[in-house]
Amino acid sequence: MALIPLFACVRILADSVASLPVQTYRRNGGSREILTFVPSLLFAPAARDNLFEWLHKAVASLALRGNAYGLITARDDFGYPTSIEWLNPDDVWVDELRPTLPVFYWQGRVVPAEQIVHIPWVVLPGRVVGLSPVQVFARTIGVGLSATEYGLSWFDNGGTPPAVMKNSGKTINPDEAEEISDRLAARVRARKPLVYGSDWDFTALQVNPEESQFIETMRLNASQIAAIYGVPPEMVGGDSGGSMTYANVEQSAINFVQFTLRPWLARLEAKLSALMPGREFVKFNVDAMIRVDLMTRYQAHSLALNDGWKNRDEIRALEDIPPLPDGQGQVYLPVSMLGGPTSDPATEPDDPIPNP
Repeated sequence: MALIPLFACVRILADSVASLPVQTYRRNGGSREILTFVPSLLFAPAARDNLFEWLHKAVASLALRGNAYGLITARDDFGYPTSIEWLNPDDVWVDELRPTLPVFYWQGRVVPAEQIVHIPWVVLPGRVVGLSPVQVFARTIGVGLSATEYGLSWFDNGGTPPAVMKNSGKTINPDEAEEISDRLAARVRARKPLVYGSDWDFTALQVNPEESQFIETMRLNASQIAAIYGVPPEMVGGDSGGSMTYANVEQSAINFVQFTLRPWLARLEAKLSALMPGREFVKFNVDAMIRVDLMTRYQAHSLALNDGWKNRDEIRALEDIPPLPDGQGQVYLPVSMLGGPTSDPATEPDDPIPNP
């Protein structure tokens, strides 16, 4: 985690996933219904963690070690988990001799498989443990660490001397040169002006770090690490390859959800849904992350309402507005059909009956 692009990738993934709203549903034949209550596992998933912190730990473990291991610490009366503590993946070892019946060890002790929740990242056929990106791409990450160390050394000591002091009047010996150099460095550190006679010439040297390929190496390494995690390189200090405008920034946000977050969310949704009772399952609401401008959003609401596939209460909920009273917002008919009752032509007589 000492490498900035690596930390940035992990932070972006963990923050993005953990900040998404989580909704539970129940399958009802070919349709689904939203559950109004929050399962215990999603309300207080661990002793010291709320849902955001709990999801954040899971994604950080996945991104750094390729695996998230959870220990089930509480169950309800039906045996479904109500509390799961994420374990340090470095404290867990898995015996993969029989991939269909793996044996989990935590701090050297066997833990029953039914007490472990395991979410792997990328798994090879015949294996149980997910690949660790830090181990698989150790050389790429090592290049970034080496460049960082070089950068620290560069700015601490300088790739070249910061300045040249030249005496045109006489030749000085090494001891005198060292004394003058120390006095000059002391004045520079103290930010005090330099005073010298007419025989001395002071020249400050300006060195572009790109001459040593430092900046280019750091930018390339950031792009490579971003590619490992599928994160847009411009989000972690890499090169996006082009200028950003409002239009492609919005499209970039959509691509980030579809191609970066979606696989991570799918892993979590599958595992969390397996821990829910019966026909219940879990979905992340990614619409909360893609917030278009106000006019576009309202136009989309109008289309959904007029086409009859969303009612007013559902749209109000998306805008964090309470529902209309007395069920007025539960109608799914287009607005054009809500003006009042209409007669059925099939029940009307051809000729009206005159009043007597």
